[in-house]
Amino acid sequence: MTTRTGLESHSKRFMLGLTLPDLSSLSISSVAPLFSMAAAGQLLVQLAGADVLWAILAVAIPFVFSSWIFRLLNHHFPNAGASYHWSRRVLGTQVSQFQSWILIMAYFWSIPPIIIPAADQSLSLLGIARPDAWDVVGFSLLWIIFAASVLLLGSRMTARVTQIFLLAEVLAVMAMMVIGFGHWHHVILAPSENTADINVRWQRIVIAMVVAATIVDGWEIDSYAAEEATKPRSAPGTGGIIGALMVLAYYGLSWSVMLHNVPLSILRRHPDVLMTWAHMVIPSVHRWALIPILASTAGSLWLTTFILSRALFAMGRDHILPPILTRFNRFNAPIWAIIIPSLAAFVIVCVNLFWTSMTSWFNLVLSSAGFFLVLEFLFDSITASVFLSRQHDSALPHGLDGHQHRFLQLISWLTSLWLLTMTGFFLVYGGQVIGKGIDEVVGILMLAGIIFVMVQRKQAQSQTLFIFEPEAQMMKASSSRQ
Repeated sequence: MTTRTGLESHSKRFMLGLTLPDLSSLSISSVAPLFSMAAAGQLLVQLAGADVLWAILAVAIPFVFSSWIFRLLNHHFPNAGASYHWSRRVLGTQVSQFQSWILIMAYFWSIPPIIIPAADQSLSLLGIARPDAWDVVGFSLLWIIFAASVLLLGSRMTARVTQIFLLAEVLAVMAMMVIGFGHWHHVILAPSENTADINVRWQRIVIAMVVAATIVDGWEIDSYAAEEATKPRSAPGTGGIIGALMVLAYYGLSWSVMLHNVPLSILRRHPDVLMTWAHMVIPSVHRWALIPILASTAGSLWLTTFILSRALFAMGRDHILPPILTRFNRFNAPIWAIIIPSLAAFVIVCVNLFWTSMTSWFNLVLSSAGFFLVLEFLFDSITASVFLSRQHDSALPHGLDGHQHRFLQLISWLTSLWLLTMTGFFLVYGGQVIGKGIDEVVGILMLAGIIFVMVQRKQAQSQTLFIFEPEAQMMKASSSRQ
């Protein structure tokens, strides 16, 4: 039986300190557009060619719609667990337990692929072109310690540090626009692309969408900061919308500049499309282009960990996971929910670098994060669809005036259908893009999720459901100051 709980003691709750500008900057930085382009750009160009923007738009637009869905769910059910908590309230305990597993898979396996590039970029900036495994491990540890330190200083300090790093990224994108438009020319296509059949082009776009799905998430971080927002029912979700739209604009402008500045054949041959652009357009200072890319990568590291830590905290609070994950330090940061995944990610990095026989398998596991991210958003869209179709009228106090969200209801069903199609694309084309064995890896992890749910069923008596009541918490905080 699940026990519902309400207001927590002061030592067990977050501090309300994040404003809408804070949440918006977290959402933009969490997507890490420069890092995402540097990491996935070459593969996207190889797959989609000059149609790369269409592949990104085909994925990004449903994610923008999802940001409106997140705003609705935040308004009704603000909670640090966000997606996990929403499905718990709408779809039931067992579905939410399975979604909690999906959430952990999506965000935890996203962390190691950020750590290693951060280390590589740092070494490149220092002029170390061919670092050995120990060099990469050493800098990986430094970045993990730095990221964990930022998070352990509390959400407001996390927002301030993020804004500093985001400033470097924004200035770099603006400079890229100004410089790029000065070197504008027609997109230079290969002869085979000029004569490509329309069906072939669309197949390439569909395959590229599988990759693009991994670079348009992260804006949802403000939902996981709902219990730390000064306006918990209005700011979370709104910040995500701003973040999703801003990042979509960044991608549109940046990719347009690259495609009209650098021939496609050159972009295809080099692993980092941004550094390739910098080398061709600003050769005298191209090395320093690594600084904003590194800033983007670093921000993505601690913000991905931020999302995971808040989800783990909420699961620990509901006794889905061990209660140790709910312990705070003096800065009101969930200390073990931050340290445990950070250390686990470092172990994965070490195994990946030192045990080369495991590298290919771990790469498949790390690549599965894209599938679980899409699946996570699919569950959120289904949650919104069910809530708006069956439960909203009776949801107090919001259902008292009889208002409806017909447009959001339509969007939630359409987004659910499109994201379901995206999961199908991943299963069909994932082997071509990522490598053989990805289907088996996804299947094993999904089976592990079913086992996780079965274990949770045996512990149902000890589980609780914490309902965050921002109005009551604000009243208590106000009375304590008087």
